[in-house]
Amino acid sequence: MEPPATAAAPFRDIYSVSRLNREAKALLEGGFPPIWIEGEISNLSRPASGHVYFSLKDPRAQIRCAFFRQHQRLIGIVLKDGLQVLLRARVSLYEGRGDFQIIVEYLEEAGEGALRRAFDALKQRLAQEGLFDTAHKQPLPRLPRRIGIITSTSGAVLHDMLTTLQRRFPAIAVLVYPVPVQGEGAAEKIAAAIQLAGVRKDCDALILARGGGSLEDLWPFNEEIVARAIYACPVPIVSGVGHETDFTIADMTADMRAPTPTAAAEMLSPDQQEWLAQFVRIETRLVTTLRGRLRSLSQHLDWLGARLVHPRNRIALMQQRLGAISQRMNLAQITRLRHARTEIQTLTARLHRHSPLPSLQAAALDNRHLHARLVAGVKLHLERADARLRQIMQTLHALSPLATLERGYAIVQHPDTGAIVSDATTVKPGERVQTRLSNGYLDCLVEKTRAS
Repeated sequence: MEPPATAAAPFRDIYSVSRLNREAKALLEGGFPPIWIEGEISNLSRPASGHVYFSLKDPRAQIRCAFFRQHQRLIGIVLKDGLQVLLRARVSLYEGRGDFQIIVEYLEEAGEGALRRAFDALKQRLAQEGLFDTAHKQPLPRLPRRIGIITSTSGAVLHDMLTTLQRRFPAIAVLVYPVPVQGEGAAEKIAAAIQLAGVRKDCDALILARGGGSLEDLWPFNEEIVARAIYACPVPIVSGVGHETDFTIADMTADMRAPTPTAAAEMLSPDQQEWLAQFVRIETRLVTTLRGRLRSLSQHLDWLGARLVHPRNRIALMQQRLGAISQRMNLAQITRLRHARTEIQTLTARLHRHSPLPSLQAAALDNRHLHARLVAGVKLHLERADARLRQIMQTLHALSPLATLERGYAIVQHPDTGAIVSDATTVKPGERVQTRLSNGYLDCLVEKTRAS
């Protein structure tokens, strides 16, 4: 018999192990973006390559982690088993063994990391508002009469500060504002104590103090309510919270930061030994200055005593000085008069040299001479004019019709027109004519005319 016919075998896409792991890796890395994971470190190993491998677990599961060397420089903590961390990672798969794992890119402690981020965010926001500006910070009093301490009454911090103040300057009074410095509600009570001290103003300065601890322990001093209470307080505040390496928001807002609570007490209290030494130096300088002053006054008094004269002798001396001054005045007056007389003589001589009298006398002489010449000239001119006038008069008289009339002649004129009648034919009988003689006129009536 022949074997029965069978259906065609289906196509099989057979994966190799490496292909499966490679595609699974690509699927994981492409399906998950970088994520944040929190858990506890266990099975920590550090091979010679410098990379760190560990498991990250919670109460119900765990996952393998790889933390390569190039990313480790970004952290500032020491990794160890049992450390609770918060990390940013990429989901991946190790192809060689098919192990599901995550590649760590950044890591920080879980609890403190969250607090640190909150710390940085609040610090940046308050800085932008100006709560840390130096222009707002108040100067500390040089010698406070009373210091207020805001801290817990339990523990060694308050005892250490009181011991320091007692040792350095026991005259300074201390007022304690007891507050809890850790735990729930501590920030509100610290802020209330600061506000109360600012309202009462019975202290010249305040110390905000606490011993060292973790960031979580110091967190009440990083609360915004405490920072704003410090900023609004009218009394200068010195922050002495934690150790020298601890920095809180309260340190940045306070008027002055001290590395430790004890240092805060030292910052506000002057050293009595230095003050006493300064008093001694001032006393020495004062005594030296007073002695020098007394010595100078004594020398001045001796000088005044040497100058002191009996009134009778002083009067006699003044009389002598008065006589000498009188003589000097008389001599000066005489000398001045002599000088004045000499100056007058000099000025008189200069005046005579510049006098106009000689010029006036010469001018008067010239005037008389010129007047005589003018009179003679005028007289001669008049005589010549008179002679010429006589000659002309004689000439005119000789030629004048009046001379003809004197010789018996007459002039006949028309009475109306005044025209001279020289022709008898121009006159008709019965007309009247006027005849001018040498002396007078004749009114004539023409009876008859005839030709010559």
